[in-house]
Amino acid sequence: MNKLLKLEEAAMFLLALLMFAQQTEYPWWLFAACLLLPDLSMIGYAAGPATGAYVYNFFHHKGVALLTYFAGVYFVNEALTFTGIILFAHASMDRVFGYGLKFMTGFSDTHLGKIGKKQ
Repeated sequence: MNKLLKLEEAAMFLLALLMFAQQTEYPWWLFAACLLLPDLSMIGYAAGPATGAYVYNFFHHKGVALLTYFAGVYFVNEALTFTGIILFAHASMDRVFGYGLKFMTGFSDTHLGKIGKKQ
């Protein structure tokens, strides 16, 4: 089942690439350069695990990504459309590698299970 979920997320990442190609005029290097930017939300953990989880989850939630994307399409705002695509692509990529939405108990506790060293 785990492999099936990872394949599904990989397909969503490919969908994000297609959306980028069809919905924006930005160069491909910008997609690559911005793909890891949502991980800056880890800075929220400096304020504690609860705040960190809320901030991290906001920027890694696919619903937020899609709302941002559709707002960009609706308002004909390419920067907003691009931001939604990056958020969606990044969240999909993270889930392929096993990084899920965080619980307030700590960074390594995710909805996909514990990340890090096996104990």
